[in-house]
Amino acid sequence: MKFRSIAHTAYTISVKWQEQWGKLNRLRAAWWGVELGTSSHFIGRCFFKKYPGTNIAIGKDCTFLSKAASNLIGINRPCILSTHQSDYQATIKIGNQCGFSGTVIGAFRSISIGNHVRCGANTLITDADWHLDDPRSGEPAPIVIGDNVWLGVNCTVMKGVTIGANTVIGANSVVTKSIPANVIAAGNPCRVIRELPVGKNAVPFTAQQP
Repeated sequence: MKFRSIAHTAYTISVKWQEQWGKLNRLRAAWWGVELGTSSHFIGRCFFKKYPGTNIAIGKDCTFLSKAASNLIGINRPCILSTHQSDYQATIKIGNQCGFSGTVIGAFRSISIGNHVRCGANTLITDADWHLDDPRSGEPAPIVIGDNVWLGVNCTVMKGVTIGANTVIGANSVVTKSIPANVIAAGNPCRVIRELPVGKNAVPFTAQQP
């Protein structure tokens, strides 16, 4: 038991040390002109790329985990936030106290994420088909993710989708159409499974600091 306690203490110290190195991400955000709120936390390198004339704004107290074991469910890539050239002035807007683990967010038009949103490991959120020069690609379409939404591990949220507040999206789901508030939904394509209680039983998620 003593050795287990020592191992846990060493792990905790390692995480705190990685968090200090993670502050370099603030410099990377500033270099790319990303608006980064106060008290955001990073473990591992988060990648930013902002096309000229576009905007990325991140609220306060957000957490970005990019190292493989920084989320023990397993992360297979760093967090990547990018805006791209299109006929629109692309924007990514993230609210306060959100959590991201190996999450990729790519905007050609508009992606809006509310407060207290939890994005599980290896989630993908994109508002376009990416290869806009290919005639098989459609137009980019805005994404809106409401407050307190929880995206399970390996979820993909596609263009034109709105996910209502407090909704939970199950692991490995592909969200191709809008999902209402206060439900559990899952599958490929993602469909509503059941409703969630509202009112006093709906407890907002608060991002846990690493």
